[in-house]
Amino acid sequence: MNIKSEHIDHILEIENLTIDFQNKDRRTRAIEGVEFSLKRNQILGIVGESGSGKSVTSMAILKLLSATQSKVVSGRILFQDGAETIDLLKLNSSEIRKYRGNRISMIFQEPMTSLNPSMKCGKQVAEVLQTHRKISSKEARAEVITLFNEVMLPRSEKIFESYPHEISGGQKQRVMIAMAIACKPDILIADEPTTALDVTVQHAILMLLKSLRDKYKMSIIFITHDLGVVAEIADDVLVMYKGKVVEKGSTDQVFHNPQHPYTKGLLYCRPPLNFRYQKLPTVSEFLENETSATEIINTHKIITSAERNIRLENLYHQEPLLKITNLEKQFEIKSGSWFVKPTILKAVNNVSFDVYKGETVGLVGESGCGKTTLGRTLLQLVRPSNGSVFYKGKDLAKMSKSDLKHIRKEIQIIFQDPYSSLNPRIAIGEAIVEPMRVHGIEANEKAREEKAKYILERVGLPSSHFQRYPHEFSGGQRQRVCIARALALNPELIICDESVSALDVSVQAQVLNLLNELKEEFGFTYIFISHDLSVVHFMSDRIVVMKDGMIQEISDADELYNHPKTDYTRNLIDAIPGRV
Repeated sequence: MNIKSEHIDHILEIENLTIDFQNKDRRTRAIEGVEFSLKRNQILGIVGESGSGKSVTSMAILKLLSATQSKVVSGRILFQDGAETIDLLKLNSSEIRKYRGNRISMIFQEPMTSLNPSMKCGKQVAEVLQTHRKISSKEARAEVITLFNEVMLPRSEKIFESYPHEISGGQKQRVMIAMAIACKPDILIADEPTTALDVTVQHAILMLLKSLRDKYKMSIIFITHDLGVVAEIADDVLVMYKGKVVEKGSTDQVFHNPQHPYTKGLLYCRPPLNFRYQKLPTVSEFLENETSATEIINTHKIITSAERNIRLENLYHQEPLLKITNLEKQFEIKSGSWFVKPTILKAVNNVSFDVYKGETVGLVGESGCGKTTLGRTLLQLVRPSNGSVFYKGKDLAKMSKSDLKHIRKEIQIIFQDPYSSLNPRIAIGEAIVEPMRVHGIEANEKAREEKAKYILERVGLPSSHFQRYPHEFSGGQRQRVCIARALALNPELIICDESVSALDVSVQAQVLNLLNELKEEFGFTYIFISHDLSVVHFMSDRIVVMKDGMIQEISDADELYNHPKTDYTRNLIDAIPGRV
């Protein structure tokens, strides 16, 4: 297992790595011929869509792939251990433990599922220390507190005693980082560590990882689907597509002179901030056309300021479709003690604004600012504590449940997570037909089925998929099913609650284009909730910025980006990854 290496400056080298997955009688090639080197003290960004092989490659390094479901067809993974070079693929299960979590550590994408919900955060990190080093519980606790301070967790001693559900998403991710760096590893693998985090929290995590790299002289493999994030953190970039490496080079080279059509597609499909496309470019355009990137981009119309001003003038010359006045939603936070009164949390605090027919109002802010609670209160999924929500002149807050039922078909919501939004036991056709049946839309089942199939085709899915189940679709396809289900009721107002946040940037561009096309075709009005200001800017006519349940500012989307009125909004804009 000890191999002579000519590249001592490289801490890790992967040579011709090819891995197959075995599922019953079917074998699928997950990655093929992957090769790259990781230098000491380097941050290497690995970019690609879901299914491109990024995570499979990283899990192969630590031998975390199932031995029964995966097979290494060829390749070597060489780790430089002092003067010796070790092929990690040849280590058995007990030998790899010496390196896993100690010399090579990993931060996983979803901290809520990566942390044990039944164990306190501090104890989970202490367990890592005590596994690899012979130290007492008292010494481990002291080191964990130091680690928590190092990753800038507030009230580190309190968080040591907290369970994962008691802290925020950003704090959970910092606990995971503390766990990963506990043993001062040579290599840190960060697998989508900032996906679905607020831009400000994401920026803080990226800066933290860079500072830890500099302090401990560790090498980092940073995996993401977002080239904007890579621009913030990586020295070199590796682009993967369908299990293969299609491009690699310095971050500057890849960003300013991309060679592969897929890389060009990833770069151009993210919404720009300094102008506004009528329709975003998509990755498929670059893969399917032999013309240059410039020619493809030139086919996409840019909306001029004059065109936009005419549109906005027409929008605001009508009566509001939705009028929110002094809206509040309070929650009681119980202390767990009979002797301490519960505290009152104002999740939505004195919020007022109007929404006009055909308008898209963006709603932005960090997690916990009240965006989602506001959206649910508008729908009356949770009743407001005070204030009014007038829809077509009717106060929804004063309506009975039976009256609300008739209104609900006109106001629909598309949730963030298409996985949990669909019943896994119901075929997607039935999921679309069911709400039509409840609200008495169409004369009979045959007509409902025909309409459902038409809507499937309209959102870019074949009608032949009517009888398929959610697990048979990708994340982007599932989100299209959720959009189809919302369309089935002929709504006038749709609330999109972080509905593209968990999607790859390439799929995200397709869904954003689809939402805009449907808006034009059916005359929809959107409230678009997101923490991603670049996406909200592309979609919105106006943007509402929220913080601590209150509105910080409301402004035209372009005006807000170019001339923010508050420091909070300015910080949100400054934290957008890859912003130029």
